[in-house]
Amino acid sequence: MNWGTLYEMQQQLDHYIEETHNLPKAANVKEKTLALLVELGELANETRCFKFWSLKGPSDGETILEEYVDGLHFLLSIGLDLEMRYQPQPLESYEQLTTGFLATYAAIDAFQKSQDLTSYQTMFTSFLRLGQTLGFEEKGIMNAYYAKNEVNYQRQEEGY
Repeated sequence: MNWGTLYEMQQQLDHYIEETHNLPKAANVKEKTLALLVELGELANETRCFKFWSLKGPSDGETILEEYVDGLHFLLSIGLDLEMRYQPQPLESYEQLTTGFLATYAAIDAFQKSQDLTSYQTMFTSFLRLGQTLGFEEKGIMNAYYAKNEVNYQRQEEGY
């Protein structure tokens, strides 16, 4: 994954949003962390992995991937605010999707409490492991990120 490109694209989007809304350059890490948790919940809802009581299946793969990259936007943005970057490492899928969601929630909570490089790395790694468990590949994630990035600019233009 070309993390440099993704961080650069995210930095440009963040700057555009700051300029459009006349926001101070100060970091909004708490708000972005909450947004990441919300996006993770939306992702879980689309997978329906926890809905043992329901016979309805998950949303289509494209919808699930779009929700996934929504979370990726916030992970990158948090890293930019705190001047931290994800350092790639080998990843293993989670044994179960529900386990992956719970581990990622726990990692985000741990990050929220300490906000250091180790907790950022752990949070990011857990999120990527979740994506791997969902069956996402690097190329698909990158393409979905590019597409959603364009949508995010369009939404800013439309007063989203």
